[in-house]
Amino acid sequence: MDVAYVAGLARLELTGEETARFQEQLAGVVALVDTLSTLDLEGVEPTAHPAPILDCLREDRADTSLERDLFLRNTPDSALDQVRVPKVVDS
Repeated sequence: MDVAYVAGLARLELTGEETARFQEQLAGVVALVDTLSTLDLEGVEPTAHPAPILDCLREDRADTSLERDLFLRNTPDSALDQVRVPKVVDS
């Protein structure tokens, strides 16, 4: 693969030293892929992830929270039982 061409696509300016170093690194990656392509994968099911993905979210259920009055008393500003905050987006 032409490192200078790929660098041009990415709009990167590489020195001659960087181009040579990346060319060696890219050759190593291609060699690794070639090694992987020689593996016998007969009977091996394709997977998207090497380990199973487990649902780590808790059950969606109502839980106890702060009392509304206590919460609103501890806010800097409130109105109509809601916390009032400074405007951050112009309309």
